[in-house]
Amino acid sequence: MTDQLGALTTIFTEFYYWVTVVLMFLIHVGFCMYEVGASRYKHHQHTLMKNTMLIPLVTVTWFFFGWWIYWAFPTGPGIAPSIMNESTALITDESTFSAKWYLANTEYMAINLGDHISGVFWAAFLLFSWTAASIVSGAIIERITTFAFGILAIAIGSVFWTIDAAWGWHFDGWMLKILGYHDAYASGVIHAIAGGFALGVLCVLGPRIGKFSSSGEPRNIGPRNPWLVTVGLFLIYTGFWGFYAACNIPIFDLGPEYGMEGVTYWTATNIYVTPTTLSGITFNFLMSLSGGLLAGYWIAKGDPFWTYSSGLAGIICASAGNDLYHPIQAMIIGMIGVVIAYKLHYWVERKFKIDDAVGAVAVHGYAGFVGLVICGFVLNGYPSSGYSVGAMWDGTTYATINPLGQFLGAIIMFGVLGMLPGYIIAKVLHGMGKLRIPREVEIAGLDYEMMEDAKSDEKAVSSATR
Repeated sequence: MTDQLGALTTIFTEFYYWVTVVLMFLIHVGFCMYEVGASRYKHHQHTLMKNTMLIPLVTVTWFFFGWWIYWAFPTGPGIAPSIMNESTALITDESTFSAKWYLANTEYMAINLGDHISGVFWAAFLLFSWTAASIVSGAIIERITTFAFGILAIAIGSVFWTIDAAWGWHFDGWMLKILGYHDAYASGVIHAIAGGFALGVLCVLGPRIGKFSSSGEPRNIGPRNPWLVTVGLFLIYTGFWGFYAACNIPIFDLGPEYGMEGVTYWTATNIYVTPTTLSGITFNFLMSLSGGLLAGYWIAKGDPFWTYSSGLAGIICASAGNDLYHPIQAMIIGMIGVVIAYKLHYWVERKFKIDDAVGAVAVHGYAGFVGLVICGFVLNGYPSSGYSVGAMWDGTTYATINPLGQFLGAIIMFGVLGMLPGYIIAKVLHGMGKLRIPREVEIAGLDYEMMEDAKSDEKAVSSATR
């Protein structure tokens, strides 16, 4: 940085992403409180520990291969031509499958005064990975082994959501170019895939003991601490606001990207380099939250647990197009998503005996799926990406947003990259006898097992020191 204005711009961008990461950390705090509030006392410590341990598991695996997947496979590989070159920090040869990092002017080791962006942008995506794993965590509480959850957290956090981000949340993604896929704030890229993944796991994991009567009727196992649930969800709302900001590029020159050579026009954009503003997404975030809360209160007849969860579902449903919606559209779309997600949750529970402990599949999966589909109709004909406007570097064209593309995108997110891998991995773990805790441990409580293991370790240490 050799001039003051350039330095201020760089430092502003660096600080911008750093703040979003700090805010997004509150999502994880909220999930911890929310899950503990929803679980029974005998499982509290285990619930906290699995949420704690996903942090190092996903962070380390994201560092070694998750971030690489995002940059290496946006074209499918080979489904659509790439627009990436040296200026995008990646070089590809004739086979995009063998894409490799090109660390232009940047180093990950130690301090590099020439790089103010890589670490904070990497961390923003990492926090998205934590969120994906935490969504799955809530659905499967009180019966999953710690080992199985660790494997599942790495799979969804550092592999499958990263693939869908490369395909549908990347300026070079094939889903943008061919399907016209648009998902500005991750209705599908994080929420639908994590909800679908959780559903796949639940199909194999089975319900908690006592969830269904002998006649098959579901019993309500409500939250044990409504205060923690309330505070947890409000923290998630707060962190989600930071999540929205992290999905934006704070300052970008649209001139060249929109075919206006010699014209300089600086603005904020979404992750697809489509113009938006923090002002606009603030309107839409709060309106979709409010729509969700109102619809949840109405459809659940004032049930606090579903009312709070529906605020989150409202935001998630509207997130796909909240960069372009009118605030009233955001509110109505949030309300529609909540009603559909609530109804689907109880229909699936009764029909297929699926025990989703916190409604995570509904709030994230069903609402995210519906949000993608609605976006295709409401924004039909809009550019899927800023790169679809004006002249492309190599003549590549992008499809516009359309209902069919959004529906196919929702299937890919929820089913192909979500539910199917979740089901297969859970089946493998079940076959190994590593998926579910023993019946007697579930009845006594996972915390009791942890205490017994600790006592056994103390006895072993005591014997070895005699």
